[in-house]
Amino acid sequence: MTLLPAPLVSTQWLAAHCDAPGLVVLDASYHLPAANRDAAADFAAAHIPGARFLDLKTLFDPASPVPYAFPTPEQLAARLAGLSVAPDAAIVIYDDSAIRSAARAWFVLTASGWSDVAILDGGLAKWRSEGRALESGTCDIAPAEPASLAAPSRLRSKAEMLANLDSRAEQVLDARGADRVYGRGLDPVHGMPNGRIPGSCNLPFGALFNDDSTWTSPDAIRGAFTAAGIDLDAPVTTTCGSGVTASVLLFAMHLLGKHDTALYDGSWSEWGADPATPKAQGPEA
Repeated sequence: MTLLPAPLVSTQWLAAHCDAPGLVVLDASYHLPAANRDAAADFAAAHIPGARFLDLKTLFDPASPVPYAFPTPEQLAARLAGLSVAPDAAIVIYDDSAIRSAARAWFVLTASGWSDVAILDGGLAKWRSEGRALESGTCDIAPAEPASLAAPSRLRSKAEMLANLDSRAEQVLDARGADRVYGRGLDPVHGMPNGRIPGSCNLPFGALFNDDSTWTSPDAIRGAFTAAGIDLDAPVTTTCGSGVTASVLLFAMHLLGKHDTALYDGSWSEWGADPATPKAQGPEA
């Protein structure tokens, strides 16, 4: 039986259950270079008591030609085992990141077959604002037995995204800011021209959060997708710069009970860098 009451848990719930047997808390903070922050150093300075540092920035497949590619099952299993995460553990993920990187960790885990996973609503920012306990430093932990994980599901390749341009079998939704999706000039994050996959819609991921970093209500989430032009009764593939904030949209749809969703693994960092891929640039007519 799952230890977790829902895919999104409150700071109050975690404070009451953080010592529960079988529960593991992971810090999945990851920052863009412009943030000028070191997630590992931040974790060592202050983290939720008992949390372990996932080092999400390095959790990718370096052998893949896809930028920041999804980790292989073996890579993910080894990382979790090294953090003493038992194969049957329930995992609560949080971050302290402007790009809400806990959602990326959630998707990496669930797409690889880990079922008992939740995100801490409001992350470290809310935990800290409530004056809850923090601890510093790192500690040595004994490795656990590696879990047996599945090949990642719900991923789309560039070839599949190209085929979708003709079939339109899946709606495509971009999580980046509208200035990067519809603007001209250079993308300030990846250094390539701004633009979008032709036919894609846009829902900036930040629109799904309240001022205190908690998620908005299900009704507000549903309304945001509808306003972005998405039919929630049809399949959706999300994209962004490198597959991180696109995961925010995937988790938001998960909160609505929608599961016919996927992530374009390469996102704009792959699509935009390929001169052969069709691109739309500039404001919509």
